[in-house]
Amino acid sequence: MSITQEFYDNLAVHYNKLFLDWQETTKEQAVILDKIFSDNGYSREARVLDCACGIGTQTMGLASLGYNMAGSDISSKEVIEAKWEAIRRNLEIRFEFADFCNLADRFKEKFDIIIAIDNALPHASSKEMLKKAVESIVDRLEEGGMFVASIRDYDELLKTKPPYSPPYIHKTENGQRVSFQTWEWEGEKYKLVQYIIEDEKDLTINKFECEYRATRRAELTELLTACGCKTVEWKFPEETGFYQPIVIAKKFSEI
Repeated sequence: MSITQEFYDNLAVHYNKLFLDWQETTKEQAVILDKIFSDNGYSREARVLDCACGIGTQTMGLASLGYNMAGSDISSKEVIEAKWEAIRRNLEIRFEFADFCNLADRFKEKFDIIIAIDNALPHASSKEMLKKAVESIVDRLEEGGMFVASIRDYDELLKTKPPYSPPYIHKTENGQRVSFQTWEWEGEKYKLVQYIIEDEKDLTINKFECEYRATRRAELTELLTACGCKTVEWKFPEETGFYQPIVIAKKFSEI
């Protein structure tokens, strides 16, 4: 089991605690993505694959809007959580346990849109692994299809290499919940430790460790272009309302 699988397997039942209101977040992010899809000419009849679906933060909201959704993730435990959430919401969503580096192993069909939101791609620990992920994703797109992903603003973060992220403090019925990350840098890679502290009737501390490779926008743009995307553009939080930069890449066949 990779460190990424272990991280998300352990985090699965706690993941929704990273949000003040996870249910509301699924709706808010769906609205943002829906606008991006619409602005690029896609209707809600589009076939969409969330190839890093986790517990379904984006998948649930988009399915609720009527999109034909499928979801996959490298964490089997997060996929299980997503399946249960879909059942609770009475949503028909196909879920698969799959590495986004090898999507064709699980999905023989192709999709109009593939998404990988919330810094999923930088789990690729090397340039070679990132290239494999991008090739895998673009391969599962229909001609004229679109890939939408968000990553942290590493172009800025690499200038200072901050040792931690600001904490989120959420008031709860019985106290408060505090979540934050520490980042230990080594070159372009960093070890992330996610803490979730629940200070309620009892004090509970959970700790989860993972690794990332900081991916600059130029590197991802170059890879997407090399793998068959003819247009690649970046949108920033002030334009989309999403908290990370978003890349929009469209696949077109050679004429």
